[in-house]
Amino acid sequence: MDSAQTGPKLIGRAANGLPLVIGHRGASAYFPEHTLAAYQKAIELGADVIEPDLVSTKDGVLVARHENEIGGTTNVASKPEFAARKTTKLIDGQPVTGWFTEDFSYAELKTLRARERIPANRPDNARYNDQFEIPSLDEVIALVKAHEQRSGQRIAIYPETKHPSYFQSIGLSLEEPLVKTLHAAGYHGKQAPVFIQSFEVANLKKLRGMTDLPLVQLIDNPKNTPANGMPRNVPWDFYLARDARTYADLTTAEGLREIARYADAVGPYKEIIIPRTADNHMGTPSSFVRDAHAAGLGVHIWTLRPENPFLPLEFRQGDAASLSQRGDIVAEVMAYLRAGVDGVFSDDPGLLRSAVQKFAAQRD
Repeated sequence: MDSAQTGPKLIGRAANGLPLVIGHRGASAYFPEHTLAAYQKAIELGADVIEPDLVSTKDGVLVARHENEIGGTTNVASKPEFAARKTTKLIDGQPVTGWFTEDFSYAELKTLRARERIPANRPDNARYNDQFEIPSLDEVIALVKAHEQRSGQRIAIYPETKHPSYFQSIGLSLEEPLVKTLHAAGYHGKQAPVFIQSFEVANLKKLRGMTDLPLVQLIDNPKNTPANGMPRNVPWDFYLARDARTYADLTTAEGLREIARYADAVGPYKEIIIPRTADNHMGTPSSFVRDAHAAGLGVHIWTLRPENPFLPLEFRQGDAASLSQRGDIVAEVMAYLRAGVDGVFSDDPGLLRSAVQKFAAQRD
């Protein structure tokens, strides 16, 4: 029996006690990410949860995009009417050039169409380029509610506030419209099928004062190296506040106890749980899951992807160097499930569901 089942009930597992299957940006191994088609496919493949990353339009509408820069995930570059809006901005200290959601009204954004973000890894997804709109949070919720009404199956949503300090600085705070939308849709309380996540800390603490919905502290790879002279291993609000702590500090037992004061779960980069060896094989699990559970926190890891470049060497198949060849993601998932995690973000929730079912059968 894994450690999550031996102590108090943790927020962050399925109702049957099994780890959550979380469709990362939908089923983004099959459709361009953050489209209604990707979310619907994730549900069809057995996801318990779908994840919309949220950014804002200039008129304050929350929409699902991985980043506020949309040059790589939409057809905006092909639209001459928007050519003049290409610009360079500092986003969390990094210069980014392209087109940004906050420079478009919601109506303008709806004239764009989504494109595959990583076509070298997912050439099949590129056939869907320019077919799907950018969905709003309201549309994602409507998709889930419609499925629940048809099937009776509860599907959770896992919105992430992207770059909350940045959006706050330009007068487009994400927290207020997010909470207003969720509460209006009937989501209330710790048992609601919602998890609100963020890589920053201050906005989660702000959210704790606004809602009783479950909150999740994301933890980026502490080994990230600086880029353009700016840190990448630090929550951006820590940097702004001149707080000397890094993501590494949040992974300690003390750091996890501090997180438990305002959040219900943690979402660590997967290699915090099982580090890779120097030759890119899976190593020995860390104490993170045990420490997080001791603090009363659920653990949801990210992100497990099926293509060879994202897998440890021992799970790659076919041409191990191929960018698009899929490997044995089920074996990788099983290793993390045995380490006691409570949920997994994956671009292929169907294979993730298979792994959870296999894990459950072995456990029983």
